[in-house]
Amino acid sequence: MLHVETRHAVHQDHARTMDTTALRKHFLGEGMFQDGQIRLIYTHYDRFVIGGAVPAGNSLTLDKVEETRTATFLERREMGIVNIGDTGTVTTGSDSWTLERGDVLYLGMGAGPVTFEGAGRFYITSAPAHRAFPSRLIRIGDSKEMRLGDSATSNKRVINQFIHPLVMESCQLVLGYTTLLDGSVWNTMPAHVHDRRMEAYLYWGMDEAARVLHLMGEPQETRHLVIANEEAAISPPWSIHAGAGIGAYTFIWAMAGDNIDYTDMDFVQPGELR
Repeated sequence: MLHVETRHAVHQDHARTMDTTALRKHFLGEGMFQDGQIRLIYTHYDRFVIGGAVPAGNSLTLDKVEETRTATFLERREMGIVNIGDTGTVTTGSDSWTLERGDVLYLGMGAGPVTFEGAGRFYITSAPAHRAFPSRLIRIGDSKEMRLGDSATSNKRVINQFIHPLVMESCQLVLGYTTLLDGSVWNTMPAHVHDRRMEAYLYWGMDEAARVLHLMGEPQETRHLVIANEEAAISPPWSIHAGAGIGAYTFIWAMAGDNIDYTDMDFVQPGELR
């Protein structure tokens, strides 16, 4: 079963007027992981797509999506898939990959229909592509690891870069995830924006009762979302994105836009935030 929701782009002037319900309607991705379903959010931020596929021991195939008006979803797109569940399988044509928890699969433009099987909970990200790169399974040991932050500022964390120029080639999709170390809560601080790219954050690995306070909005006009496990924040290019959580969590960051330079950030110091 396929369900697709469209999210239109929001101007920052409009976002300033939104109450909690409106902010969550436009910028929160929830309910994406449902047994026996593929659920996608098609955004008008760089035509980026996020979603979930949960075969629940059976088989689900992502093929034609009416919103793209192409023969198959990946005809003019690339895709990054992260397995946040138990062992599962992803198949395209004659190629098949087994993904353990935390593994990332890149599928290049033109890969064809995508079939999900097994006990995996597959987080899907996709961006338009202009060139076909080889599909590739990237395990945690193949990623580029970075250690940032400090216990004194409560943001000591490990960053694993997967779909990234230091690991592999892609068109515009960049993806990895960040895990907070014991005692740290801030996923990034100081906050930043990058007007050249949009970004989406999926929070996972959280206890059922835990939440992340995700900061968004313009630097001098901030807003927030309270986010549960397996929910995502859709971050426009004009918005900061930072958050603090209750207990352990990991967040998957994925972006698309004008460049693929992970360090292309415009930092906003805490004293500048309002």
